[in-house]
Amino acid sequence: MIDIKLLRSDPELVRENIRKKFQDAKLPLVDEVLELDREYRAANMRCDELRNQRNVISKQIGMFMAKGQRDEAEEAKQKVSQMAGEMAELEARESVLSEEIRKRMLVIPNIIDESVPIGRDDSENVEIERFGEPVVPDFEIPYHVDIMEKLNGIDLDSARKTSGNGFYYLCGDIALLQSALLSYARDFMVDRGFTYYIPPVMIRSGVVTGVMSFAEMENMMYKIEGEDLYLVGTSEHSMIGKFIDTFTNEHELPKRMTSYSACFRKEVGAHGIEERGVYRVHQFEKQEMVVVCKPEDSKQIFFEMLRNTVDFFRTLDIPVRTLECCSGDLADLKVKSVDVEAWSPRQKKYFEVGSCSNLGDAQARRLGIRIKGKSKGSYLAHTLNNTVVAPPRMLIAFLENNLNEDGSIRIPEALVPYMRRTRIG
Repeated sequence: MIDIKLLRSDPELVRENIRKKFQDAKLPLVDEVLELDREYRAANMRCDELRNQRNVISKQIGMFMAKGQRDEAEEAKQKVSQMAGEMAELEARESVLSEEIRKRMLVIPNIIDESVPIGRDDSENVEIERFGEPVVPDFEIPYHVDIMEKLNGIDLDSARKTSGNGFYYLCGDIALLQSALLSYARDFMVDRGFTYYIPPVMIRSGVVTGVMSFAEMENMMYKIEGEDLYLVGTSEHSMIGKFIDTFTNEHELPKRMTSYSACFRKEVGAHGIEERGVYRVHQFEKQEMVVVCKPEDSKQIFFEMLRNTVDFFRTLDIPVRTLECCSGDLADLKVKSVDVEAWSPRQKKYFEVGSCSNLGDAQARRLGIRIKGKSKGSYLAHTLNNTVVAPPRMLIAFLENNLNEDGSIRIPEALVPYMRRTRIG
């Protein structure tokens, strides 16, 4: 959510940002907010005037009573009563206007960073850099489920009976491999100065609307029936929610956190859920990194976080590339986002395994996440998030890039202490 002061002072900048995101249907919201804001401030000003007048008249009532001027005192009381009625109406109107303004402000997209390329959708995202040499072996790479089934590592049929499509049982060496990857990711991030967290996987609606747009919430989140609770789609949600309505001293920042959780997603959309595959599923595990920092530090920290993911994948011998998300592919709260894509030898192309995002002060404004400064008082923090590793997508990349011709899986040196072997199969 942008600062309403920016919308008041430079509405054309806000309109141009909406155009850059190819969301022209939202352009009328700018004028609607400006008109509602004018009404709100007029009501607020009138309310302040009445409050001041009431205070003056209330003092006069005491003077009239002390002098025995009962008629004058009674007349003054009637004025105070009338003012109270008008103030109550104005305050009710302010509340309605404030809610209408907030509804619209929540939909107006955040101002994107000037470095973001302009494009309509993910087909216009821009490759930044490649790391590692993509290799296509001489032998055929089977579909990822076939690799896992050959190693007795996955059971989709049983999961379909118990839970439906979009769920799976991992077992044996493949289940151990996923746990090893997550444990390694945890230690990798702790070694880079991040504090490890295991957060709640259910959050209240006030946190949900603070960390994401309503459209994202509808498409992603599972609601708990009869409760004001949602299952998290990523641990970033509960980690950012941890700071709701807080003040953090400048010297305590940045807060670098890495969090593990199970994640739950509806995965509503044209892509649907694969019947035989684990690329899009309803439940998965994920290691995330989340940072709360001062505004002037967020750009540098963004690239540090991105590099962490690249380095993690390279220690596992998986080639990756980074891809700058264009304006039309950015979620409304994001200022800037870069996807990390891993190489698929089977498909002979890269596919998304994570995303690094800077949300500026959008989440902080919605949730009241403030910094206590020495020189400039309190101000809003910046928040960032990035995927360290998200099986099962990362599992697909790992299996394809470390598959041997005989169907066994090579374990890279960095993961050997966690798997306690050099191969599976």
